[in-house]
Amino acid sequence: MSNRFENGFNGRVAVVTGGGTGMGRELVRQLTADGCDVATCDVIAENLAETAALCSADGTRGQVLTAIADVSDEQQVVKFRDEVASWRPHVNLLFNNAGIGGGGSIVENSREEWDKTFGVCWFGVYYNTRAFLPLLLKSDVGHVVNTSSVNGFWASLGPDVTHTAYSTAKFAVKGFTEALITDFALSAPHLHASVVMPGHIGTSIVINSGKILGRDPKEMSEDQLADVRERIGRRGLDMSAVSDEDLRVGMQAQAESFRDDAPVSSAEAATVILEAVKRDEWRILVGADAVALDTMVRAEPENAYTADFFTRLRAGGVFGFTG
Repeated sequence: MSNRFENGFNGRVAVVTGGGTGMGRELVRQLTADGCDVATCDVIAENLAETAALCSADGTRGQVLTAIADVSDEQQVVKFRDEVASWRPHVNLLFNNAGIGGGGSIVENSREEWDKTFGVCWFGVYYNTRAFLPLLLKSDVGHVVNTSSVNGFWASLGPDVTHTAYSTAKFAVKGFTEALITDFALSAPHLHASVVMPGHIGTSIVINSGKILGRDPKEMSEDQLADVRERIGRRGLDMSAVSDEDLRVGMQAQAESFRDDAPVSSAEAATVILEAVKRDEWRILVGADAVALDTMVRAEPENAYTADFFTRLRAGGVFGFTG
């Protein structure tokens, strides 16, 4: 067995949050295929069951433990940790992957939605790191991998869209992970940390976020649809001829397009992440759009939130959605 993970993950133990869909699911599948035992949690039971079934169908060498847990609730996180501790005596890898989108505006969105988004995307990372630290410390070698986003260095989706809760949380995740590098080096040298900053990856984050926040297009109330109309209207689009049913269909199609038409699939993203962990890299950009955006923001930070910056970004063909 290698000193760290350069030879793979066979015989190791990993925890993956948000393992029901997207990058989380693919991390579970690829880790178990390599012989790693993986404990994974999610809030949507049917998604988690499908992940376990896919691993079984894959004929993977590693074992899978599944648990329902909301990472924004510390008591549920601790309960998940206790289940893992009863299953395996230590943990080598913690992938804080779970995330949702929402709470775009601190002015217009409800505090409940804002806090829920921030709670999942930031406190989920913090709570799980705190909870699993004793099991990581028991390992011979350990690694914490925190999923931030390009919105962890660029707090925007463009000049016409508010994006505060998600961006604020992802900045916190990035800063926390960078601080862990020195903290671990001084306090627990066998532990390392990496921050993942994906661009547009083909995940179900839009679909799942709608379900969690009560904004599933199929179930949205008339008041919620009216709010959507009003926000779209502010961008200069006439919605008067669009029926409620057409609006629901369009929103669902947009969420599915985010998943299905992305430049990088969840499986490809998981491979990039795992290969970077093998190389012991602490900063992991995923996707050409993430690399291009990082380059532009570093080159001209004062212009990063101007309409001209966004226009040039889109003209370069490297930015559509982020996640």
